[in-house]
Amino acid sequence: MIKLDPGSTLKRLRNRYRLVVMNDDTYEEVVTFKLSRLSVYIMLSTIFVLLVGLTVALIVFTPLKYYIPGTNTDYKSAMELKKLKYRVDSVEKQDAYKTEYIDGIKKALLGNSTVKLDTTKITIPKEDISND
Repeated sequence: MIKLDPGSTLKRLRNRYRLVVMNDDTYEEVVTFKLSRLSVYIMLSTIFVLLVGLTVALIVFTPLKYYIPGTNTDYKSAMELKKLKYRVDSVEKQDAYKTEYIDGIKKALLGNSTVKLDTTKITIPKEDISND
């Protein structure tokens, strides 16, 4: 296994390279950059930090935070939401019961009541009456 000397690693980071952008047809140099690995690393890190910072600022300081689930809920609003859900459920049940009751009354008044009669035969065993 090759051991790297910290001095040689730092030298490799500081070695200068030239990046040349050329026109493919005329071989004319359009732009020339003198770069090192360290400068490229610093530039990419800076761009990354700026993009993350801008994204966080955009989310924190604009209404976009309301579209991210779990970011704007606190205990009080969660409890209020649960209470409201409970009240809505109970009102829906009451409405369903009232509607069923009104439908039953309408059927009874109009004579459209289709009540199924119980026609099963009940057999009652006869008691043996014996004279003692």
